[in-house]
Amino acid sequence: MIKVENITPRKNVVKYTTQTIVEPKVIIEKPVEVHKIISEPVYTTSDETILIVKGVDYSEVTLNSSIVKKITVKSLTQTLIKSDTGAIDEEWDELLLEKGACVQFQFVEGNYYIISSDGLKTS
Repeated sequence: MIKVENITPRKNVVKYTTQTIVEPKVIIEKPVEVHKIISEPVYTTSDETILIVKGVDYSEVTLNSSIVKKITVKSLTQTLIKSDTGAIDEEWDELLLEKGACVQFQFVEGNYYIISSDGLKTS
């Protein structure tokens, strides 16, 4: 170790300091799943992400595109699915789900698309 003595302060020296910039933490919230079980003959979706239809002989469900962008519908009764705008898979005005069917819909650019289903039901 070297000992330094008799150092005179320097004149005309600019002292630069750096600051540590702390950026705010980004908090990513997981989407909240809203489950709803309905037993209504006519129903329009609201904020649910999973909809289970049961307890009636027949139900007509309208997908509300202004609120619901992605929804899974489980049908424990015969259920007619309609879109409030556009067509389902750009082709269908309505989709009839038989008892036991499960279909996931995603709203993209004016239409609902079937993203996932448990397969075709035969009548």
